[in-house]
Amino acid sequence: MSNLKLNWQIEQNFRFCQVSMHPKFNSSTYICKMNQLQVKFQHLGRIAYKEAWDFQESLMQSNLDIKKSNRDNEIAQNGLEVVPTENHFLICEHHPVFTLGKSGAMENLLVNNQYLIDQGIEFFKTNRGGDITFHGPEQIVGYPILDLERIKPDIVLYMRNLEEMIIRTLKEYGIEGTRSEGETGVWLDVDSPLKARKICAMGVRTSRWITMHGFALNVNTDLKYFNMIIPCGIQNKQVTSMEKELGHKVDIKEVEEKIKRHFEQIFGVLLYN
Repeated sequence: MSNLKLNWQIEQNFRFCQVSMHPKFNSSTYICKMNQLQVKFQHLGRIAYKEAWDFQESLMQSNLDIKKSNRDNEIAQNGLEVVPTENHFLICEHHPVFTLGKSGAMENLLVNNQYLIDQGIEFFKTNRGGDITFHGPEQIVGYPILDLERIKPDIVLYMRNLEEMIIRTLKEYGIEGTRSEGETGVWLDVDSPLKARKICAMGVRTSRWITMHGFALNVNTDLKYFNMIIPCGIQNKQVTSMEKELGHKVDIKEVEEKIKRHFEQIFGVLLYN
C-alpha cells in the first residue's frame, strides 16, 4: 500500500474527504471534513474481558438488526423511514487476560493452562483478527462500534485511522510512534530490527461494515505478561509501554482524553455521553 493517494466523494451527507499517506508509513495525514456523526462514548472501567465482549456483541447485533430491517423495508417498498444505526466508542481496562484471534496459533501461548489458573490469568479464543495479545490493568483498551457505511466503507483505511489516532496521542508525549509495513498496530523504531517494539496492538471484526474489538495501548502496563506469549505471533520483536519509554508512570485518564480528542478529529465525529 505504498504511496497511497485516495480521493473520494462520500455519500449520505458527508463532504469531500482527502487522504494521503507517506510511502514508508512513517507519517500520514487523514483529513475528513464532513458533517459530524454522533458517537456515544462509554467508559466501562476495569471490566472482565468476557463481559465487555458480550456487550460489544450486543451492540453490533442491534446494528445488524437495524440494517436488516431497513433492507427488508426497502425491498417491501412500504415507505417506512430508514432507521439510523447507532455508533459507540467504548474504553476500558481488563483484568489480566490473553486473547487469541481467529488466525492465531496456540503455540504462541508459552505457558500451560494450569499456570494461567495459578496466576489468575484468563484466556479466550476470540472472533477478532490477529494473533495472541495481552490485556490487563493500566492498559487502555478501545472498542469502536462503528457503522463504516456512515463514515467510509474501507476496512484498510479504518485500521490506518486507528493507528493514526494512537500515533498522534503518543506524539503529545514525545514518543514517535509509526507503522510497520505488513504488521498492524503502532510501533517504535521499526527501521532498527534489534530495537523495534510494539506499543499498541490492534485487531478488529467487521460484519456488514459494523466494527467491533479495536486497540490496546500499553500505558503503565506490567510487561512481564508478554513474556508468556509471542505477542501478535511475531518473533524477535519486543513490546513496550509509555511508562517504559518515558521512565515514569503516565496519567491514564489524561491519555484517554487525548485519544478521545484524536478519535473525533480523525473520524470527523462528535462524542457524547
